[in-house]
Amino acid sequence: MQTSNKFFDDLSRLATGAVGAAHSVKTEMEEHFRAWLDRQLAQLDLVTREEFEVVRDMAEAARRENEDLRAEIEALKAKKPAKKA
Repeated sequence: MQTSNKFFDDLSRLATGAVGAAHSVKTEMEEHFRAWLDRQLAQLDLVTREEFEVVRDMAEAARRENEDLRAEIEALKAKKPAKKA
């Protein structure tokens, strides 16, 4: 035998409404936080991954060229006769 109690029905509706409202507040807070975070990151003037990789590749190429030139200089020094003092 099941009886309907107005107090429990109202309490159930209130709890359901509170859960829905809490979910809405959570969603709105997440959206505000994401917008704030986007603004903060935009102010940092960060580079993209692609830009970083291009500059890294350029630095590696310059390093290899520097090492090759250093080896060439050392080879030329080894061929050069010593100066008489």
